[in-house]
Amino acid sequence: MMSPDSPAAPITSTLGRMCAASTPEEAMKELILSHLVSTRARSAATATTYDWWIATSHAVRDTIYERFIATKATHKAKNVRRVYYLSLEYLMGRLFESNLLAAGLYETARSALGQLGVNFDEVRETELDMGLGNGGLGRLAACFMDSLSTMDYPALGYGIYYEFGLFKQEFVNGSQVEHPDRWRIFGDPWEVLRAEYTQRVPLYGRVENVFDDRGNYRPRWVDTKTILGVPHDVPVAGYGTNTVNLLRLWASKATDDFDLAAFNSGGYVEAVRDKSVGESISKVLYPNDKTENGKELRLVQQYFFVACSLRDIIRRHFRKPDNTWANFADKVAVQLNDTHPALAITELMRILIDEENMGRDATWEIITRTFAYTNHTLLPEALEKWGVPLFERVLPRHLQIIYEINARLMQAIEAKWPGDNEKKRVCSLIEENGQKMVRMANLAVVGSHAVNGVAELHTELLKKHLFPEFDALFPGKFQNKTNGITPRRWLLQSNPRLAALITRTLHHHRWPRELDELRGLERMADDAAFQQEFMAIKRANKVDLAAVVKAECGLEVSPDALFDVQIKRLHEYKRQHLNLLHILTLYRRLLQNPSLDVVPRVFIFAAKAAPGYDLAKNIIRAINLVGAKINQDQRLGGKLKVAFLPNYRVSLAEKIIPAADLSEQISTAGKEASGTGNMKLALNGALTIGTLDGANVEIKEEVGDDNIFIFGMTVDEVEALRARGYDPQAVYRADEELKAVVDWLGSDFFSPGEHEAFGATHHSLLGGDPFMVLADYRAYCDCQARVDAAYRDRVRWARMAILNTARVGKFSSDRTIRDYADQIWNLPRVAVEG
Repeated sequence: MMSPDSPAAPITSTLGRMCAASTPEEAMKELILSHLVSTRARSAATATTYDWWIATSHAVRDTIYERFIATKATHKAKNVRRVYYLSLEYLMGRLFESNLLAAGLYETARSALGQLGVNFDEVRETELDMGLGNGGLGRLAACFMDSLSTMDYPALGYGIYYEFGLFKQEFVNGSQVEHPDRWRIFGDPWEVLRAEYTQRVPLYGRVENVFDDRGNYRPRWVDTKTILGVPHDVPVAGYGTNTVNLLRLWASKATDDFDLAAFNSGGYVEAVRDKSVGESISKVLYPNDKTENGKELRLVQQYFFVACSLRDIIRRHFRKPDNTWANFADKVAVQLNDTHPALAITELMRILIDEENMGRDATWEIITRTFAYTNHTLLPEALEKWGVPLFERVLPRHLQIIYEINARLMQAIEAKWPGDNEKKRVCSLIEENGQKMVRMANLAVVGSHAVNGVAELHTELLKKHLFPEFDALFPGKFQNKTNGITPRRWLLQSNPRLAALITRTLHHHRWPRELDELRGLERMADDAAFQQEFMAIKRANKVDLAAVVKAECGLEVSPDALFDVQIKRLHEYKRQHLNLLHILTLYRRLLQNPSLDVVPRVFIFAAKAAPGYDLAKNIIRAINLVGAKINQDQRLGGKLKVAFLPNYRVSLAEKIIPAADLSEQISTAGKEASGTGNMKLALNGALTIGTLDGANVEIKEEVGDDNIFIFGMTVDEVEALRARGYDPQAVYRADEELKAVVDWLGSDFFSPGEHEAFGATHHSLLGGDPFMVLADYRAYCDCQARVDAAYRDRVRWARMAILNTARVGKFSSDRTIRDYADQIWNLPRVAVEG
């Protein structure tokens, strides 16, 4: 196996100095044992696995934080330009293994723990995933932070220090049940509390009309409630470099713990009410917004997060005596990851106008030079909006500012399209169809100097369909930045067997930092010995995943079956129910013809549905109950199995992805912005079955038409069908097999006694089918037949899998970040000396 420590930067830490008198392993053992005593108050004889994890983490943290101090000193001395990444999510996963790799201490720590009689793998599994994100948005942010440090870009990420993650998922009678995700219950050895940088955040109140001594209108935001934002810092260490950037996470606290007088008089609940309300802001990721209270909490969360972050950015800027507002945009680049941080635009405007008494034009120039916005959705209904009454109650001054920005926007539109009220209606920051709503995406577009999509197709559709008026109004503002993934997490760490083979074959350790080097594997695609070793690694990974399936689902599966994998957030447009219809089709065919020759398959799902998304939760239950029936049906002879792994998270994805044979990327064309799961799976040698949607288009261009399975309607064909008037009932009636499986799903066969168990899913398909599942059904089944034929040809499949791994270097997040740095942020690299 490769030594992951090999390419890392020189060790300049406590461990490095200790190594002068002993071997690295002996030095690491001393550090671990020292932390066992000083951090955990344990001896080696009494230490638990948890104690060893904490002690080892702190030993590694010593190195990382010394590198951070060097990074901070370098950046301060050079007064660098820095990017500040604002994201409501960071799906970091576990940090133990990734920090060992980044510090160059992976093999050292493994060996040291082994010599101490401690099982490294058990220690690694002790850590809980950080509950700071939900899906692709948060995982992208985590990959970007990794790449920013690895490529020596000065950066700081801002987010919320959620006490509870999204939720811990369990299945009860096939249904999703949500439990609190108490990821911080055992503490986090990586973070540092920075109480000295606590920020005060105003909320609610009213705007008072005041004039200064020169007769100028100076509105004042008064009678506000105040919440404290307390920062917790998590280091993000670069791989093969000394740069360590920070992820700064804000925890909300009340200004006073409790009312002592009320407590002493017996009002115990009242005494701690303000404390509870204040701390609820950072309590949970994405509170359910079906209720008005839930909507209010989400809005408060977003403002709390950006207000703390902007105050911190300003504080950092003015630490340098030479820095002023005149060079603020020269030193500060702020990237808005989706619309969640868009309130930063209005908050900075409020600070500059109300607190700095700056003129409107100068303020707007600073704002538009500072901010850039990444759009992540093509679904109009997913674009964030806030009711004006709610907005006015929570942020009255910011609503005034939004109206000011809108007035400036309307003037620009009138100048370009005189008298065109329709253009004004579409572009306005205020939607007036019924209840007035604040359009956050429009605010983000107007207040940023650059707006980017996350795949070539996505960006073109943004300009063509979602924001065509803005594209015309601001020529050149829209640009593409195709997403990427970090190869350190998604190959080096998660698939060490394949990583070792790649290193041996390429004869160097450069590829985790230069993913295009994988092109060197192309010459091995037809080499029989290499094919055998490549596929043996895949099978070993499948054996490992089969053990996970057994432990989590109680289901025995064969590693020789085709592992057909769909892992992603549960949403109609991602079309897990199209996958389900194909499963039902195969099941029915096998029941009607038991001798039918099909490649044995294990269909593997993992996904969470938003707590308030009833249809998505119904699809989960349908997959689970159909799967239970199939798994128990002895007539199939084990040819079909269905496993829905609960509680999808990064650490589970790291087990699934290396074992996948087939990657399901089957969203309706024109609906998926990009995807990153498609990239992770292809990098690990899974073949994609997918539509020409999101980054699938670019994956196809890279790997070649012969090494991917494409089916279904294109974006243009989807639009044409919708324009003609799509009738799912007509498609259903015209295809006998489709009609049979849809009717079967709508019966109580899989849920005896519950005739409407899958009623929501059934009605969605026949009552409108908004994402055209039925329209693509036949093409999907035919494409799956091509998959079946290809898998039988083991030489052909191996060649295709190898070429997928070899040709997806473009999808490294290092490339994506380099494009952002060069084309949006104007951000130079800054090397940190060891």
